[in-house]
Amino acid sequence: MHTSIIPVVLAASWLVAGCGASFPPPTANLAQAQSATRSAIELGADRQPNAQLHVALSRELMSQATIAMNSGDNERADGLINRAKSDAELAIALMRDSTAKTGAANATEQSNKQQIVNINQGAAQ
Repeated sequence: MHTSIIPVVLAASWLVAGCGASFPPPTANLAQAQSATRSAIELGADRQPNAQLHVALSRELMSQATIAMNSGDNERADGLINRAKSDAELAIALMRDSTAKTGAANATEQSNKQQIVNINQGAAQ
């Protein structure tokens, strides 16, 4: 009885090892990272000092991920792509923050100018 279990256990272990060994190419993840990078660039992140580094890192990581995918290391590629996507999303967030700060500064300046005009008009009466 003991000898009849060994082939079954060996066959099952090969089956389990075969299922866990393959990692599908992360093409959908790569497309999402590329899209996030394009969005960051469209927002001007490649021209804004705080966000520029993250766009460059995203591009570099996607390049490394493509090389890893071409060599069959899909698991490493997936990790690189996730980092690339995070860098692109950070660049987007930095651009939105910069835009909001600029808008707030402009609104404050405009409000201050209007108050000065109102004060001058009140003094002239």
